[in-house]
Amino acid sequence: MNLRRDVFQALADPTRRAILLLVASQSMTAGAIASNFDTARPTVSKHLQILTECELLEQEQTGREMYYHINAKKMKEVSDFIEPFRTMWEDRFNKLEAVMKKNKK
Repeated sequence: MNLRRDVFQALADPTRRAILLLVASQSMTAGAIASNFDTARPTVSKHLQILTECELLEQEQTGREMYYHINAKKMKEVSDFIEPFRTMWEDRFNKLEAVMKKNKK
């Protein structure tokens, strides 16, 4: 059975978000990533598998080591999807702030 992973379900997990932050600045091996967490290596490997299946991470083999790095194109797709919501809420908060300042006087 081939399970289709959802990007937003993957991002909902705090450990997976932490992994993305770790590899955002440099490619890392699974072992290097796992050393930053107090969980078992197989647990981190499962998180890496999910992030890879969602195409948020890409794998690149160098010699015997497998390195993980951010898939910038996929992250941009996620960002582009979220941007209209961020803009809408920012506008609403700015309007609320204006009303609050007006009523404070």
